[in-house]
Amino acid sequence: MAKQKVAIFDVDGTLFRSSFLIELVEALIAEGIFPKQSRVIYEREYRAWVNREGSYEDYIEAVIASFMKYLRGVSFGDFERIGLKVVERNQDRTYRYTRDLAKKLKRRGYFLLAVSQSPKGVLDTFCKRLGFNKVYGRFYELGASDKFTGEVVDLHLIANKANIVRRAVEKENLTLKGSYGIGDTEGDISMLELVDHPICFNPNAKLYRYAKLNGWKIVVERKDVVYDIDS
Repeated sequence: MAKQKVAIFDVDGTLFRSSFLIELVEALIAEGIFPKQSRVIYEREYRAWVNREGSYEDYIEAVIASFMKYLRGVSFGDFERIGLKVVERNQDRTYRYTRDLAKKLKRRGYFLLAVSQSPKGVLDTFCKRLGFNKVYGRFYELGASDKFTGEVVDLHLIANKANIVRRAVEKENLTLKGSYGIGDTEGDISMLELVDHPICFNPNAKLYRYAKLNGWKIVVERKDVVYDIDS
């Protein structure tokens, strides 16, 4: 059977105009599932990023720390319910360029693969409506009474996107010939190095420098304008 071409998308900051983990943590706090002091862990980094005195990477790492600290003991039912609310509120909050690229490649017969560090349950609902065939995200361990233990399942696998891509290519009978990869941070480099057409979309500084060195396509979407940066 002929192998299908694949297009691999990061989600947060690439398809979705925010981070699902940030939106989820804020929703868990608003619903009273996480305590209000959860914000203390990341509010300083948030202010520094908003004021352009700190990095987005420091901010998101602090959000992750807060999420992992307070996830333990949360019931799967509450987590799933709030996750669905987050997706419903944000389903249309996408970037035009990547949304339209996904649609175009889907029409051309590509297998759409999403690889993200956000919770898989949230990603599944969001990406399915955009036509994705397969989604890889983080799974969290469940203990007694279907409550989270605070541990990530198979972190060694999901942390490296190249590992995920190789696994999906073999499992789904895909080919990397003619493949596309779209990402926005240095965490996407291992995935972008595997594809024939790497696209760095609204890249952070580390990915931007790497893309310039390697001659990769750089695309920026600002307000209602999309433009390429010559590499």
